[in-house]
Amino acid sequence: MPNRSHPTRGYFYIAAATFLWGISATLGRAAFTGRIPIAGQNVHPIDPLILSQSRTTFSFLILLPVLAAQRGWKSLKLPRRDLLACFLLGIFGVAASNYLYYLAIQKTNVATAIILQYTAPVWVLLYMVTRGLQRPSARRVSAVGLAVIGSALAIGVVGAGGFSLNPVGLLAAILAAFSFAFYNIGGHNILARYDRWKVLLWTLIAAASFWAVVNPPWKVAGSPYSAAQWIFLFVFSVVSVLGPFSLYFAGLQHLEPTRAIVASCLEPVFSIVIAAIALGEVLKPIQVLGIVVVLAAIVLVQWPEAGREEVVVEPIE
Repeated sequence: MPNRSHPTRGYFYIAAATFLWGISATLGRAAFTGRIPIAGQNVHPIDPLILSQSRTTFSFLILLPVLAAQRGWKSLKLPRRDLLACFLLGIFGVAASNYLYYLAIQKTNVATAIILQYTAPVWVLLYMVTRGLQRPSARRVSAVGLAVIGSALAIGVVGAGGFSLNPVGLLAAILAAFSFAFYNIGGHNILARYDRWKVLLWTLIAAASFWAVVNPPWKVAGSPYSAAQWIFLFVFSVVSVLGPFSLYFAGLQHLEPTRAIVASCLEPVFSIVIAAIALGEVLKPIQVLGIVVVLAAIVLVQWPEAGREEVVVEPIE
């Protein structure tokens, strides 16, 4: 069983993962708006399905031969029950959250997609409390509330047009939040028994297999995208999936789901700071306030309760 007794290490992994997600958000925003040319061409809009499918498929194709060469094929096997858990995690967690998030952006706007997805800490806390796995302490509830409010302020919802009320986009964003919450809870459970690379491999296999059924390879081959776009998608898969998910799963080995998902609210913080530095976007005072609020939430949720022993709850069935 992995050692999950180092919360500081867990927060470091989560922060590193959200930093990479922040880079990928800025990279995607720049490329898809024509701000950066690739091989002399501007990257034209890519369908959310192709974007989600390519991210998980390329990541799986990179990770599988590396792990097989390093550990051997037999070491990658899982018992049937845990294999099913990884497939559920890959399809309803990784694949669903990726696709629904980008669909929400396409149908509404970035602000709407991010802020609704980052209601996920609320759903994780509600689940943990309902199942009796955590106490609904004032500190935890306050931390979750601050994380959601801080994320909203950081992405500039206040005074920036707010929500775009497209029904399909709103539904997609809400379902993305549920998927995000699901892989935090389910990932914590399976990572209590296996190392993150094996879990990541099987979740990626599940997601890639699911997309291969939904959108078969011959249809992908007929997609009207240039070689430059496919190169971009290959690099994007490493920056946005393979790297950050391996780090995020490592964080889940050291943190219980509520702490991990509150810490994940650093993603919109990193996104707007990196965009300000790399793309020259103006960082407004309200966004700075949002960053401070998110950081306060992370400090609050990890602070030990007075007179109470903090334990990592396991297993989550």
